Amino acid sequence: MNDQTVERLPQQPVEPSVEQEPKFRIRARHTEDTVTVYQAYRPKIGNAAARNGRFPSAWSRERMTWIKPSFLWMMYRCGWATKEGQETVLAVGITREGFEWALRNACLSHYVPALHGDQDAWKRQLKRSPARVQWDPERDLHLNPLPYRSLQLGLAGEATIRYADEWITGIQDVTPLARRIHAHVRAGELDLAKALLPRERPYPVADDVLTHLRR
Repeated sequence: MNDQTVERLPQQPVEPSVEQEPKFRIRARHTEDTVTVYQAYRPKIGNAAARNGRFPSAWSRERMTWIKPSFLWMMYRCGWATKEGQETVLAVGITREGFEWALRNACLSHYVPALHGDQDAWKRQLKRSPARVQWDPERDLHLNPLPYRSLQLGLAGEATIRYADEWITGIQDVTPLARRIHAHVRAGELDLAKALLPRERPYPVADDVLTHLRR
């Protein structure tokens, strides 16, 4: 399994204070060179990707693919790896250079007058952008929404190709981790669940990278 450059899981998390957490901030597992994002696929795709460190030919480059730096938001989206077609959760290590290229070339997925001017201008920008951003409520261990947001980054066209062929440094199947954490949550053992969570820290990014992506 080619996962040597994915930041290893798990480590003790550092819990942000809800009161101090800004509404829009990227939190992720990251090293000096890489950032970990999460995706969930059916086993045929996910197992092959984890085994080979690359997505298989059955993985479509024609569709938009969404990557998520937040582990718990991924758990919300895939239902702790129980939803059909999302039974295999992957931690994908990608280069920070690629991640920030996508952010710089992204457009918000919804219209904000203060950022985009008129709506037609936003539609034109959205159509030509190879990436798009959504800010969705972060989740707690019960998958309830928190008052601050986490990034979702959608890749299409050039960004999808760069992601698959250039940015990926390693892929790790973290489905067993998701199931262990979920089992502790179901048992009411929240401290044990928290101890297994991937450690996500504020991601250091220049203000100009996100200026066009904050509502």
